[in-house]
Amino acid sequence: MKSKKYRAAAKDQDCSLNIAGVCNYDNSTTVLAHFPSESNGMGTKSSDLSAGDACSECHRTIDQRGSCPEFDDNADFYLRRAQTRTLLNRLSQAVIIVK
Repeated sequence: MKSKKYRAAAKDQDCSLNIAGVCNYDNSTTVLAHFPSESNGMGTKSSDLSAGDACSECHRTIDQRGSCPEFDDNADFYLRRAQTRTLLNRLSQAVIIVK
């Protein structure tokens, strides 16, 4: 799934990753960061639903695996938490509507 509205909704949001010792807490740098999933491959991004709002530093960290032991040791926790936080945020923004 690709959605310009879903991606644009990341603008000025709080970082949902909040990687300890990494996050800059600067929501002016927040973008939708795509996470590894079964839908991505060479040159193909994951679905927008497999993503989370990320500040520039957290985004850099998830893209450069192996550079941050805190993230590498706890990647599943950080990615799942960020994805859930982002989905809940989009529900509260009415970008996603559940009937």
